[in-house]
This record gives sequence, structure tokens and C-alpha cells, in this order.
Amino acid sequence: MEYDYLIVGAGLFGSVFAHEAAKQGKRCVVLEKRTHIAGNIYTEKVEDIQVHRYGAHIFHTSDERVWEYINTFASFNNYINSPIAFYKNEMYNLPFNMNTFNKMWGVRTPAEAQAKITQQIQAVGIAEPQNLEEQALRLVGQDIYEKLIKGYTEKQWGKSCRELPASIIQRLPARYTYNNNYFRDSYQGIPVGGYTQIIEKLLADVRIELGVDYLKERDAWKGRFGKIIFTGPIDAYFDYCYGELEYRSLHFETETLEMENFQGNAVINYTEREVPYTRIIEHKHFEFGTQPKTVVTREYPKDWSRNDEPYYTVNDSRNVALYEKYRAKAVAEKNVIFGGRLGSYQYYDMDKVIAAALALAAQELH
Repeated sequence: MEYDYLIVGAGLFGSVFAHEAAKQGKRCVVLEKRTHIAGNIYTEKVEDIQVHRYGAHIFHTSDERVWEYINTFASFNNYINSPIAFYKNEMYNLPFNMNTFNKMWGVRTPAEAQAKITQQIQAVGIAEPQNLEEQALRLVGQDIYEKLIKGYTEKQWGKSCRELPASIIQRLPARYTYNNNYFRDSYQGIPVGGYTQIIEKLLADVRIELGVDYLKERDAWKGRFGKIIFTGPIDAYFDYCYGELEYRSLHFETETLEMENFQGNAVINYTEREVPYTRIIEHKHFEFGTQPKTVVTREYPKDWSRNDEPYYTVNDSRNVALYEKYRAKAVAEKNVIFGGRLGSYQYYDMDKVIAAALALAAQELH
């Protein structure tokens, strides 16, 4: 065997595992279909600004071990995620908090805000929600749903909220404080100098092959490794033998502007259904940039096909049942371990990806 582990995918999961395996003296090779490492957390410098090529990635965690681990590969700033929602020329702070409620209704105290939301919930009178729209109305009432949830959600999923299952929204927290911090985790920030450097350091002692589609070239790799860590789509690995799992994809339009400051915030969500994109990202604000130019990205949700990048799993009852069939097949696949967002068909925050990769490394390399 040339390698102990062949790792498919140079994203966060595969890179953390490869790093831990290399530390234990294991021979590893990483195959990456794209022409760059770092997967969806890839950042590149444009006009001296670190641009998040595949959407905004804000690192946040309450796992102290994961926080200490990631900080060995980069220094993190104290960026706090405080997105803004734009609806028909109205601007609202997110998450739903007292700043949001004051702007929407003119209320000033938590008691006034709670009374307003309770009044609206009682007005719709939904006890057993049958779809996402009814679930949202039951949780936060008409105004917040119409202005801040409905259009954004329909764009994101490509369906009417009445067609989406209520289970998608388990809760919609209303925070009765004047605090715009989106996350409640103990640790939060952006790596100074971007995310790509983290993957470069993780893979410093590992052979990397870029532009290699393992699924098209797997015959060439037969017999050259002991085990495979596969982080691509689990249904693609098995040639879609049970049918395609469903994903949502994204399209990005990025431009450099001859101005210092375009929108004054890193992320502004556009919650009207009529606006085709879901958000505009102004990348320099992630690192408090003062460069003379700025780079902005408009993010458009789109239907997924096999030629598109799968960004979001669609974990409805049909797809969950289909995934379980693939998972059973994966368990029986000799010397192959499926991991990461696509290998396990679920959305992971970055800290959970790191924790899962470290757990696998501990299990495999003990």
C-alpha cells in the first residue's frame, strides 16, 4: 500500500482528519475535485480583502476544545455576527430582538414586545401547524413572519412556505434584549488572514492532488491505500443506485467597487420574495477593513442538479428515508468511512465538523 488513508475532499473534515493521521505517522493523500483546497470555507485575497468565495463563514462554538484547536492554526479577531434584514426599504436587526421590535412596532420594553407577539399569535389561532407558514405564525405572529421570514425562506428553499413542512422550523427565538449578537456561543470570530491558511497548515505534511474527481478515477486508485475517508455526496459514491438525494445550491455574483464602504455591514439579508438574492456580503467588514475599495457578493439560491455544488441538504421525510438506505449500504462498504456534511447528509456548523473529524481520528488512530 502506498497510503494508509486516501481522503476524498480537502475541506475542513478531511483536512482535520488528514492532519491528525499524519501526526501519528500515517501515510495520507488528499484528493480534491476543485482546483483549490479548503472546500466551502475557501477565502482568497482580492484588493487586499479576504473574500469568502462560497458564502459568509463566521466561526462560533461553545466547545472550548474545538476553539483551542482551531486557534493553533490562525489568530481570530473579535468579529460579532450581527446581520441586518432589508424589507421594502425598512432595516431590521437580527436576530429578532428588542431593536427589531422597537423598529417594527415602536415598543420599548420587553413586556410590550411580548404582549404584541402574544396578541398576534392569538389572532391567527393555530394550534396544530400543518406547514412552515402556520408554524412560523404560531411562533412569532403575522408581522415578523411576513417581513422577515416568508420571502427569505421561500427563496432559500425554492418553494412556498405552505408547501414546506412545519418541522423545518423547530423554534424561532425572540430575544427580549437590545443585543444584536446572532450567536450565543462562548467563542466567535473570523481568522485574521482568512480560512485558507488554516487548511494549508492542516495539510502541510500531507500530499494533495487537486483537480482529481475520485469518483471518475477510482479505478486508478484501487489497491493503493488501506482505508478511504470519503467526504463527498454519499449518493454519488454509490452511483445514485437508490436515486438522488435532494440538495439546494447557490449562485454567487461578486464584484469589486470603487468605494470604501458599500453597505456598512458584513451581511444584509434581503427578505422580500421579489428580490432574487437572499443576501449581500461585504467581505472587508469581517476583518474591519479600511481598504480604499470594497468587494461585495450577492448570493442567489437555486435548484440543484448534478453539475452544481450541493450546499444545503433537504432533510424532509423522503430524503431522510433515502439517506437511511444509503447509510445502510455505507456501513457494509469495506474500508470506507463516510464523513462531513455531504458524507453524512446533514448541515454542520464548522465547529461540529472539527469535533466530528477529531472524534473519528481518535477512534481510528488510538
